[in-house]
Amino acid sequence: MASRRVSLLLGVLLAYSAAFAVSAANFNQEFDITWGEGRGKILDNGQLLTLTLDRTSGSGFQSRHEYLFGKIDMQLKLVPGNSAGTVTAYYLSSQGSTHDEIDFEFLGNVSGEPYTLHTNVFTQGQGQREQQFRLWFDPTNDFHTYSILWNPKHIIFMVDDMPIRDFRNLESNGVAFPKNQPMRLYSSLWNADDWATQGGRVKTDWSHAPFSASYRGFRADACVAVAGGKTRCGAAAVGTQGAAAGAAGAAAGDWYNQELDLTLQQRMRWVQRKYMIYNYCTDPKRYPQGLPAECSMQ
Repeated sequence: MASRRVSLLLGVLLAYSAAFAVSAANFNQEFDITWGEGRGKILDNGQLLTLTLDRTSGSGFQSRHEYLFGKIDMQLKLVPGNSAGTVTAYYLSSQGSTHDEIDFEFLGNVSGEPYTLHTNVFTQGQGQREQQFRLWFDPTNDFHTYSILWNPKHIIFMVDDMPIRDFRNLESNGVAFPKNQPMRLYSSLWNADDWATQGGRVKTDWSHAPFSASYRGFRADACVAVAGGKTRCGAAAVGTQGAAAGAAGAAAGDWYNQELDLTLQQRMRWVQRKYMIYNYCTDPKRYPQGLPAECSMQ
């Protein structure tokens, strides 16, 4: 009986691994390395991407597709050791002065001290919605999955499928929400020692360079922007407004209407109680005229 259970478990694990291998995208097909003069590399037949930072330059890449809503997953292994002054940014963004943006940024630290996970949401060019966290693991020891779930009602930030932040659509209360501008996925590794580590008090130690971050396991279950102001969700290519938006949802899959159930809300609150170190909604000194409207509604 025990051997049968072991065999069944191994079968499930192998099936899961095979499904993941199929669904994980090829970096050669999905991304372009856009700067760094060779410091960004795609390896292992498109299954691994690395970015490097040295005293001369950092590096970065961007997706070939633009997305209008989606579930975006990426596995990252961050700069190990003394990473003070470095920032590994992983984010969705549109272009222009009224751009939308959804940010993960990983702020390095001196050896033995924890990374800071910095999140932010921009709508129509306005950001300043920062929440920061410590992680409950060492993000340099192994790959971990960082996900953005963006649908018409929510922007949910997740770490290894654990929700850490939910920015809700509160347009009915006058709060702008990103929903009309397609966004590319970007990532970069760069030097920000004027502010990144302990407010800029700890500078980059270039004797530890080159610094390197690694990426694998990219998956985008998303609506892709195509010609004519339309999106392609699954096998469909539909418009993004009105009844067409409903068709997009039907084609996209469960993520398009996904919300946090009670269990996931409780897990998110647990993360926020134990690991959140900054929340713009609890910083009244920053807003002498009053906290942003969403702070009383989230």
